[in-house]
Amino acid sequence: MKALVAVKRVVDYNVKVRVKSDQTGVDIANVKMSMNPFDEIAVEEAVRLKEKGAVTEIIAVSCGPTQCQETLRTAMAIGADRGILVETAEELQPLAVAKLLKALVDKEQPQIVILGKQAIDDDANQTGQMLAALADLPQATFASKVELDGDKAKVTREVDGGLETIAIGLPAVVTTDLRLNEPRYVTLPNIMKAKKKPLETVKPEDLGVDVAPRLKTLKVAEPPKRGAGIKVPDVATLVDKLKNEAKVI
Repeated sequence: MKALVAVKRVVDYNVKVRVKSDQTGVDIANVKMSMNPFDEIAVEEAVRLKEKGAVTEIIAVSCGPTQCQETLRTAMAIGADRGILVETAEELQPLAVAKLLKALVDKEQPQIVILGKQAIDDDANQTGQMLAALADLPQATFASKVELDGDKAKVTREVDGGLETIAIGLPAVVTTDLRLNEPRYVTLPNIMKAKKKPLETVKPEDLGVDVAPRLKTLKVAEPPKRGAGIKVPDVATLVDKLKNEAKVI
């Protein structure tokens, strides 16, 4: 069984992001970048499925600039067998990434596609669902447990009311939640081994995909600074302020 895992290069979650002075976006110059944490969980889950004997090959895929090779090498150090970089300098929006992944799914024919439920930079939570729709595959989102059995997968999902367990046929798309697993520490020997693993580079045009942005960002601004709190003498004053000043009731 072949597993395809998508990974994204994002600003490291420990970094405090800053908006550019012209408000065109977030400043990423000289900022530490790393693999999206949800995607790291996706790679770890694929490796665990391989260790159980359910998966035989893991392909890590990333879409973006040349620097995404580092992200793919990290995925291979965790345990992916090979990497594919769809190299482009264009701003990639969720629909474009889903189309690129769909082209690779058609080419590689994996039995399971695992993605992080969302990226921590745009928080879109769209790519997995769009890929499932484009490829006409069953999907299980927000997975906190995945079990493969032949041509079926049993997935426990995180939903508003608690947990939901569903059975889906393979091939399928699964998106990972935080509680699915805890990614392993990447050791130096595995980092060295990852350098020797195959990494293929393709362009969007090679896959026949138009990645031109469909949405335009007009402005990026920081949220307003939180004001100082005040003490009120009684409940009546509190209700009055919530109604007339905060206008929340």
